[in-house]
This record gives sequence, C-alpha cells and structure tokens, in this order.
Amino acid sequence: MPSSYNLSYTKTDADLVNTLKPPSKGYWIAITVLFIGIMVGAYGWGTQILYGMGMSGKNNPVGWALYITTFVFWVGIAHSGTLISAILFLFRVRWRAPVYRSAEAVTVFALCVAGLFPLIHLGRPWVFYWMLPIPQMGEMFPNFKSPLVWDLFAVFTYLTVSSTFFILGMMPDVAILRDKFKGVKKKIYGFLALGWRGTDQQWRHYTAAYVFLAALATPLVISVHSIVSWDFAMSVVPGWHDTIFAPYFVAGAIHSGLAMVLILLIPMRKWFNLQAYLTDHHLASLAKMMIFTAFVVGFAYAVEFFIAWYGGDMYKQGVFLWRAFGPYWWGFWGLFLFNFMLPMLFWRHKYRTSIFWLLFVSVGVSIGMWLERFVIIVTSLSHEYNPFAWGAHKLTMTEIYIIIGSFSLFFFLFMVFAKVLPVVSNWEVKEALEPPRKG
Repeated sequence: MPSSYNLSYTKTDADLVNTLKPPSKGYWIAITVLFIGIMVGAYGWGTQILYGMGMSGKNNPVGWALYITTFVFWVGIAHSGTLISAILFLFRVRWRAPVYRSAEAVTVFALCVAGLFPLIHLGRPWVFYWMLPIPQMGEMFPNFKSPLVWDLFAVFTYLTVSSTFFILGMMPDVAILRDKFKGVKKKIYGFLALGWRGTDQQWRHYTAAYVFLAALATPLVISVHSIVSWDFAMSVVPGWHDTIFAPYFVAGAIHSGLAMVLILLIPMRKWFNLQAYLTDHHLASLAKMMIFTAFVVGFAYAVEFFIAWYGGDMYKQGVFLWRAFGPYWWGFWGLFLFNFMLPMLFWRHKYRTSIFWLLFVSVGVSIGMWLERFVIIVTSLSHEYNPFAWGAHKLTMTEIYIIIGSFSLFFFLFMVFAKVLPVVSNWEVKEALEPPRKG
C-alpha cells in the first residue's frame, strides 16, 4: 500500500466498519430502481410461463436465442473471481488483495443469475428436476447427451466451490465485525465467523485450507467454460464445430469478467472512500490484464476465420460471410471494435489511470462480449445448411424484460452484499502493512 495513506491495523478496521454504515439516500434510490428492474424481469418470465414460449423470439431454426446468449455471458462474467482470487493467489500477486473479495462476489452472484437462464429456456421450469440424475416417472433418466445436463453439473459444481472459497476468505474479517457490533448484528456476524478467534492453530489450518481450495478452484476456470463451449462445439452446426472453442470461450470469459469487476470497483471505490485500498495501481493492473485477454480473444477471432478459409467448407464459409455482411453485421463488427480494438487504449498510461476511460472501456467490453455470444449463437442457427430452412431471430419485449431483470438482479445482489459484508479483504491488506510496534 502507498505510504502516503498512512494505513495501520486500527485504521483498516475502522474503514472496514465504515463501509457498513447505514446507507445513504442515493443507495436506497439505486436499490429501488434495481428492484423495479427485477420486477420487470419477473413480469416477463411470468408472461412467458402463462402464454408459452411464443412470447420469446425463439423460433425454428433459431431455437437458441437471447436466453442461452445471456446464460453464456453470465457464466463468463463469473470467471473473473476465480482468476483474481485463486490463480493470482497461487502466484502470490500482491495487488490482488484489495480486489479479489469483490471479484469473488461477482463470481457467486453471476452464477446465481446464470443458473436461471436454463430454467427460463426450458419453458416449463416446474419440471426442472427432469435434468437431475435421479429416477423419474417411467424409470427415465436424463439425457446425458443434452447440453442442459452438462450445464447443470458445471454451474452447480462451480457455484459450490466458489461459494465455499468466498465464505472461507471472509471469516477473519467477519470476526472483526462480530467484535465491533452488538445485539443482532453481533449474533449474525458471530454465526458467519464460524468460531474464528485468530489463534495460531486456526491460522495454520486456515491458510492450508485456503491454498487447497485455491488449487481446487483453479482448474474450474478452464473446465466450466470449456463445458459451456462444448454445448456448441459438439454439434455439427457450421460455425460451432471447432476445437478452438474451449480456450476461446475461457479467454473471453476472463476478458468479460475483468471488465465487470472494473465496472463495480470504480463506483464502489468512490462511494465507500476506499481510495487508500483500491488505488490507481490496482485498477491499472486489471487494465493490463485486459490487454492480454484482448489479444487472446483477437487471436481466436483470427484463427476462426483462418480455419473457415483453410478448411474449404463452403457451409462454414457461408456462415462467416453471413456474420460479416448479413443482417447481423452490426453485432459482428461491434464485437471486434469493443473486445479487441477498444482495450488497446490501455497501452497508454493515461488511459489505464483515467477513471472515465477505465469505465468506458469496461462497459464497451461487456457489451462486446454479449454481442460475441449473440453472433455465435444466432447467426449459426439462422444460416445452416439448407437455404429453405434459413430464418432470423426477432427480438420481443419479453426477452428484453428478462434480460433487464437479470442485470438488475446481479447489481442488486452486489449492492446488498457491499452493505452487509466486507468488500475488501482486511486481513490480507494487513499482511502488506508493517506490524504495530510496541511503545
């Protein structure tokens, strides 16, 4: 930490408690707006359940449309938490300490939102248990060749490990809050602290368990989104059947996740007066990582084009021409602009340290990554092998309502978290400080 902030153990504890002060009027306005957005999404989903899947833009041949697009988007957003918290921890990257708690919260909440979309896509969510590996009526079992079953296992595995890692990392900080508050709050934080007292023996077991979970969570970054990519790559749809999809989707997931973390950290840094912890150096470090992931994503785009040309498959070539010059050209060229070209601004130091440009590029990347999933899914399905089976997706208000509701739910959950639990890892920040000297 910069010495100019004169941080100490006492000050970090005080700043931790200050983030949980009663919320301001602006906070309640934001929460109210987000809750209205959630109700809008609930209205859209309820309308779809009542009147049928015809309320959405799904049709034949575009059977996978905005719901699966948004599902893949949210699973991708979730990858930033595991990258920042687990992988950077194993590599002992010091600047991750003030950042990773929020990134882990992004992981948990994004997975919660992502888990809703396979249910929305089903059309009959009340029979979701048909996807579970348990005997059903007529002794039927789930079709393990179905991508919905793969996604169920992938999301719940990732959510279980990520939630455990998230809760474990907060235990020492929650114990501080337990000792600072009284009454009901003390009991709640005491329960969440799980008997933490900070003894030498507890710290020894705690650090061992933390390293173990970090090592366990790291392969999930690769495996979970690889499974999501196999939803597409295992098919014979032109534009999907590529072995590059697994690393391509993983890189894109981390790219979008880093952008979402910056979108959340920048206003939180201002609202909670955390400039001493979330410094320009931390934000610039995330921006540098986005440069790397932008190059990986850009390379994947180029390889896709090369494979389509070199492979000589006229159907695949037709899909790529359709993407570039068909009715969805705006999404195709938009994803190049937002995902690859825009992050190149971060090569300049003034852009990496500018709050406006950090936020601007991060929002652009989030839009671009959603467009990438939209282009991959919709253009391939709408322009397959036979011309008489070609068709287009038509956007409906029901889909718009549900997508608005998903974003509102994500930001609502994060804002509630920021006011009831520590948003910065206090104990890891203290590790970077000089210990107090006895007078």
